[in-house]
Amino acid sequence: MLSKDFINARKDELEKKKAELEDQLSSIVKLDRKSTEYDSNFPDFGDKEDENAAEVAEYQNNLSLEEDLKFSLSRINKVLQNIENNRYGVCEKCNSEIKTERLEAFPQATVCMQCKQNDI
Repeated sequence: MLSKDFINARKDELEKKKAELEDQLSSIVKLDRKSTEYDSNFPDFGDKEDENAAEVAEYQNNLSLEEDLKFSLSRINKVLQNIENNRYGVCEKCNSEIKTERLEAFPQATVCMQCKQNDI
């Protein structure tokens, strides 16, 4: 059983990481307040051919980065919800306890190492 202090420490780490991810995400995309969806910003470097190519390249990089950031953010939100539901540290596949060493190293873990290895 995880101690309340241990869980609170992980929660603090996760909330800090969430804020960092949201800051990174907001630097490359804008949040549509109506739908709460992110919308990638298309850069505007100018009208010359090489500037247009640079715009497309940066936009493609931003789309890839956006997907990675959104995935990480959704994972952290899921784990924070698990904390609220008293399910933190419980493997979502086999319902066994996730070892504290794993949670210290990777606070957003949702599966135990046995299940993780079985998925590989």
